[in-house]
Amino acid sequence: MITQVLFGELVKILVSKEKWLKIEINTDGYQCWVDRQQIVLLSDKEYKQFLDSTFQISEDILMPVNYVNKNQLIPIVLGSRIYNFNEENLHSKVGDFEYEINGHVRDIPKKVNRNKLIEDSFLYLNAPYLWGGKSPLGIDCSGFVQMVYGLNGFQLPRDAYQQAELGQALSFIEEAEEGDLAFFDNQEGKITHVGIILKDHRIIHASGKVRIDRMDHQGIYRNEDKDYSHSLRIIKKIF
Repeated sequence: MITQVLFGELVKILVSKEKWLKIEINTDGYQCWVDRQQIVLLSDKEYKQFLDSTFQISEDILMPVNYVNKNQLIPIVLGSRIYNFNEENLHSKVGDFEYEINGHVRDIPKKVNRNKLIEDSFLYLNAPYLWGGKSPLGIDCSGFVQMVYGLNGFQLPRDAYQQAELGQALSFIEEAEEGDLAFFDNQEGKITHVGIILKDHRIIHASGKVRIDRMDHQGIYRNEDKDYSHSLRIIKKIF
């Protein structure tokens, strides 16, 4: 698995085979294969309408959605997209699929609020590490950062090295604010890890699980190991 497509995310079909579809995720351009049963097909007209339409996002870690057409419950995760949401009857519709929402949704903010971004990062705390994951049930370091920023209206690329190409580089940790990003490299100098800076020289990141550790100019220091787990490469102010 290289990434996940969450409920409501738009994709383009690049290659169609008997059981599998090669798709490109609209938000970050990632390409991957999925089982065709996991995709709801839209006409070109419907797809363009969704591209131009606003949406809400689920803010429950796990939310049951009732698939009205078949009277089935479908669990969706934090950050899923809800289109055509009717606040009076809590219904949403995508193509011929009608859903009843059994949880909380919110609008995507037009401007990033650092306090809210940090608050949202804590929703993933202790989520297990999963390569390619993007949900509280399993998530990787760059997926974690991408989702937290996405919840707050800022779309980041999928991989850490791509995210590191954005923003303004800072010379010292002391210049960083909560919500800025710290990037870490391996022995070959390739950026392989990213986390969100917190106050008091701490960082929240996905390593084994989403956790909070100490950070200094050298990197991430784990108290339980009495050693550094990641080597700091650069700090970036993204917004």
